[in-house]
Parts: sequence; structure tokens; C-alpha cells
Amino acid sequence: MDCELWKSITAQIRAVDRNYRRRKAARKFTHSVGKIVWVYLWSVFNDRPVYWACKAENYRGVRQPRSLPDQSCMSRRLRSHHTHKFIRAVIQRLTDKKRGRLIKAIDGKPLPISKITSDPDASYGRGAGGIDKGYKLHAICSVFNEPIAWEVQPINISEKAVAKTLINQLYDEGYLLADSNYDTKKLHRAAANHGHQLVASRRKPGTSLWHNRQPRSRLRSIELLEGGGEFGRNLFKIRKRIEGYFGNLSADRIDLPPWVRRLHRVRLFVDAKLLIRAARQKQIRSPAA
Repeated sequence: MDCELWKSITAQIRAVDRNYRRRKAARKFTHSVGKIVWVYLWSVFNDRPVYWACKAENYRGVRQPRSLPDQSCMSRRLRSHHTHKFIRAVIQRLTDKKRGRLIKAIDGKPLPISKITSDPDASYGRGAGGIDKGYKLHAICSVFNEPIAWEVQPINISEKAVAKTLINQLYDEGYLLADSNYDTKKLHRAAANHGHQLVASRRKPGTSLWHNRQPRSRLRSIELLEGGGEFGRNLFKIRKRIEGYFGNLSADRIDLPPWVRRLHRVRLFVDAKLLIRAARQKQIRSPAA
């Protein structure tokens, strides 16, 4: 276990928790939102079920909260939208907003589970190399492997539909790199409306556009990738970095364990793994911090 990494995570939890404690809605609970997140992250950090982190003997070698919530309290509080927002607030503190975000990439990562599961939220869809059952993480990341916008949906939900939701969360300007699955008129228009040039390869490069009217942003994307310029080709090569980001997530064991089922639990688990990954990236950027 990386004690220094865990200390940096708990420091960020305490910082966000101070803001939450000032709210009147948070005072009616015996355990603060920060403590609930602390206990949950401890279970995810050690790849254990939630009930494991509710026992004091499992905190050897690290500082633990003064009192621990029980399993029923954790199950109830983890369903709250306050817990979900708290974890995302910690992730925002861990990402470096001063670093350049001019170039971003969008992609999806399947999160398959057993095909004989009784999970009613899981569905069948195209995964890595075939048909899988489970969920999929859709994410927009910066070239520095930092998540900007993300969402988890059943694996059968179209990448294009989720991409539009993620693009609507972008607040700055730049280039958005994608593969041919995202090369649609609607997504080009959506990206342009949010200050971004979508650069997506076509399924059949070099073919005619016929008589259909095309958005200017799509024509610009085709010009960048098929016009023979150095800038477009070099720009699109950067998209491979997001593939490396998803590969690193696999190394961080983002694959769903047997006790993580139902959509709300999967979303919370993925957020926790992204938080741990963001904390590790920050530790790499500033080892002395």
C-alpha cells in the first residue's frame, strides 16, 4: 500500500469536507459526507468491499476516523447525490487547471462483467473484440491524462449520444480528437457550439461527400486529416495518449469486482478509481508535495 498516496488523498478529502460542514443540510447527519467518502475510498483503495472498511481493525498503519459508520449507513449514504458530488469535487482539486487543455480526446472504455449476472442495469453491447455484458466509461481527457468530463452508462448506450452530453460540459476552447465513431454532423456542430474543433477520422477517408451539406467544422476536420498537412497528422497522433490513459486505468484495477453491481454503484466505483488515479498523477508531478 502506498501510504504517501493515501495521505495526499485524505488531505484533499479534509479540504473539501470543511466546505461541506458549513452547510446546514450536512449538520443533520451523524457522519459527515467527508467521512463517508473517506471510508468508501479506503475500501476501493484496497480493492475490498465496503463492509471491510467499516471495521476498525482494517485501518492498521493509517489514521482512521474517530467513529466508523456501519454497513447499512454506508449503503444509504452512498446513494446520496451529495456523496457523488463530493468525490467529483475532490477530483477537481487534484487536477491541474493551469496546465494546457487546448487539445483533448474523447473515447470509451468497456467495463465488462459476467454474462450470467443478474444485474438488471447491465446490458449487452460491443466491447473489446466482441459482444460483452456490462457498462462503459465515456470520457474526455486532456493530453496530460487528466479527466475533464466523464460518464458511465450501460454498454449498449451509443457513444455518440453520451459524447454530446460530455461536449456540453466543456467550458473552454480547443481541439477535440476522436475516432471514426464520433464523426457525425451533430457532434461536429455540438463541439463547434462549445468552442471546439472536433477532429475525427472518417470511416472511408478520401470518399466523396456527395451533395449533402456539411458543417464547416467537419469540412475543417477532413482538411486537417486528409489535406496532406503536417499539422493535422501530428495533431491526431496525440489521440493515442488517451488510449494510454485508459490502459493505465486498467493497471489501477478499474475493472469491476464482483461486489460492484447496479449502475449507481458502478458510477461511484469509477469515480473513486479516477480520484485515486488523479492523486497518483499529482504525486508524480510534485513528488515533494
